[in-house]
Amino acid sequence: MLPKDPVMLLSFVNLKLRDFYSDLDRLCEDLDADRSEIVEKLAGISYHYDEEKNQFV
Repeated sequence: MLPKDPVMLLSFVNLKLRDFYSDLDRLCEDLDADRSEIVEKLAGISYHYDEEKNQFV
């Protein structure tokens, strides 16, 4: 279950991307999460996914 709070979600997702997943699609697949929901929620706090860095910046 992903955190509902956008700031907590940012921290959780970036930690998982850094330590366990090679890209956002793999994270979403493994956690059965909706990629567009994560992207939209984090865009609401001005973060976007950077594929090269494999993190939300």
